[in-house]
Amino acid sequence: MNRVGRWQIYVPLGLYLLFTLVPFYWMVVFAFRPRGSNSLLPWPITFEHFDHVWNGMGFSIFFQNSLLVGVVSLISTTVIALAGGYALARYDFRGRQAFLVGMLCTQFIPGAMMLIPLFEIFRTLGLVNSLWALVIAETVFQLPLSLILISGFVKNVPVELEQAAWVDGCSRLRGFFVVVLPLLRPALVAVGSFAFIHSWNNFLFALMFVNEQDKFTLPVGLAFTIGEFSADFGALAAGGVVAAVPVVLVFAVIQRYLVQGLSAGAVKG
Repeated sequence: MNRVGRWQIYVPLGLYLLFTLVPFYWMVVFAFRPRGSNSLLPWPITFEHFDHVWNGMGFSIFFQNSLLVGVVSLISTTVIALAGGYALARYDFRGRQAFLVGMLCTQFIPGAMMLIPLFEIFRTLGLVNSLWALVIAETVFQLPLSLILISGFVKNVPVELEQAAWVDGCSRLRGFFVVVLPLLRPALVAVGSFAFIHSWNNFLFALMFVNEQDKFTLPVGLAFTIGEFSADFGALAAGGVVAAVPVVLVFAVIQRYLVQGLSAGAVKG
């Protein structure tokens, strides 16, 4: 690649990176610099904002609630999508195409339009002001895309591998666990990470279905750092760091599997 070609790639990427990192930089500055300071650098470093939000504003409880909702949503979405995606990939049943089209159509409906029907359903079931309402809502909204992704990935696994396992005496279930499941690790990582991140960051469902402070998740807790006439920017920035760091660490660990899972599940080989 010549020098001109490199500039055409690096300059737009550098501008995009700068545009993306500047808000994170200011969040770190406000989180670590003392109150009343106008320094452009987080110096001297202080952890008073973190102590305030973690111990004084209840972010330790919000963190636990978000972690619980995220992990349970991850497990439920992955398990159901794994079973459904395998069925869509391996069985040719009547109404299969209509089912796929229906799942795709659900992605066009904004989540805000479903708040009132979902609230009425959860109120009837006695799940309002319960973290289980968040888990159920997150799982339902994540399933269509997860099913399609895992279905496409299963199609890339040759059925002859399963048939060879059947010939050797494995049942369909055991053949799936022995032959297919180990090859689906990138797809499971992709589906699970999307389910976790979406539930971790979702603000609308948590605000609508939960009204007790000890049930708040991190996005709702962050919203309550902003008052009617003023905002505690230090507390808001520290809470933002607390909410962002786990997500960044998760992506740093799984990014290789995430890219592989998305690319392999996009087309049938």
